[in-house]
Amino acid sequence: MSSNPIDEIIIGQSAPAKELKKLIKVVAEAPTSVLVLGETGTGKELVARAIHAASGRGGRLVSVNCAAIPSELLESEIFGHEKGAFTGADKPREGRVELARGGTLFLDEIGDMPASAQTRLLRVLAENEFYRVGGHQSVQVDVRIIAATHQDLEKLVEQGRFREDLFHRLNVIRVHVPSLAQRREDIPLLAQYFLDNVAKELGDEPKRLDSDTADYLMALNWPGNVRQLENTCRWLQVMASSRTILIEDLPPELREGEESSGGSDWEGSLARWANQFL
Repeated sequence: MSSNPIDEIIIGQSAPAKELKKLIKVVAEAPTSVLVLGETGTGKELVARAIHAASGRGGRLVSVNCAAIPSELLESEIFGHEKGAFTGADKPREGRVELARGGTLFLDEIGDMPASAQTRLLRVLAENEFYRVGGHQSVQVDVRIIAATHQDLEKLVEQGRFREDLFHRLNVIRVHVPSLAQRREDIPLLAQYFLDNVAKELGDEPKRLDSDTADYLMALNWPGNVRQLENTCRWLQVMASSRTILIEDLPPELREGEESSGGSDWEGSLARWANQFL
């Protein structure tokens, strides 16, 4: 595998993948904040990881999914809290932004961040400082912010759900991550990469895609993008009956063309199919 950290993280040789890697290289060398945009499942966190890896920043990459943490806990999770800040806060606690000091803080699904946390984040971007929840002394921090969302932040600004000044602070450089349907020729390469990884986890021999199967997969729409392909390969490595994966080994919803008609419950369908064998 290439010694280039971007090539190790972003798998693909299609024109959109090459353009994405080229942009990541340029962005990594600039010390500004970055806004990563793309559909769900396209690999926005991988883009953040590649930017951090190529940046040369000595600190850690620390990730927070703003949609996965209850809004009343998110501020404490990101910015930390002081003793007595709220019930149960029996000692001071560093937040993710302090853990990322000298490195990169990746804020996934930034569009779901509540207004109060947006105000604290704006201070980090404008002044390189913040206050812990319940704190009265500012904390200085050197951290690069990479934010990601599948939402239309401009529309959220118009609706008053996202601060316009924060949007402009984050929107210094935009990186658009292509959907899997926009980089179809990468599907066989990605699929084999995922099959190899699952086989390594299981201590098994990696399975291979038949050429007809590879062509078939490239023709599908993949509404769940790279994440859907990865999950499909995980089940195929376990469930396919032989070392060579044929079209008939694919889950029924893929063979019946439900994917190309844009069915959205691909995760549920794939899980139901797998459960037949458990």
